Amino acid sequence: MDIQNKKCVMVIDSELSIGLIANTSAVLALTLGKKIDGLIGPDVVDGEGNSHEGITNTPISILKGSESLIKELREKISAEFPDLLLVDFSNVAQMSKHYDDYTDKIAACTKNDLKYLGIALYGNKKSINKLTGSLPLLR
Repeated sequence: MDIQNKKCVMVIDSELSIGLIANTSAVLALTLGKKIDGLIGPDVVDGEGNSHEGITNTPISILKGSESLIKELREKISAEFPDLLLVDFSNVAQMSKHYDDYTDKIAACTKNDLKYLGIALYGNKKSINKLTGSLPLLR
C-alpha cells in the first residue's frame, strides 16, 4: 500500500450526540478496515513480551460536518471522484436492529430519504484534500 499518496478522513455530523458520533466513527472504521488491504498493521509485542493486536497504520482525521454538507460531499464524490473509496453511515443503518432489517429498509429508500450521519473517504491525498481540506477537526 502506497500510504505516501493516500489519505483517510471521516466527516461526521457534529450535531449528533457523543454516543452517535462514537458509533458512527466505529462503524465507518470497521468498514474501512475490511475494504482496504494493509490498513491494519501487524500485531506488535511490547517490552515485556505481551502481544497487542495490530492497529491502523494510517492516520484517520475526523472532521466536523453537518447533515447537508455530508450529503453534498457524498453526491459530489459519487459523481466526480469514483476512484475514492466512499463509505457512508445513514439514519437507516443506525436505526436498524440487524443487517437484514437494514437491507430491507435501505432498498425502500431514495437518496432524499437518507440522512447521513457520517462518511469515510480513502484514496488519493490530493483529491481528499480538495474535498475536505477546509473542514475543521471534530473536537
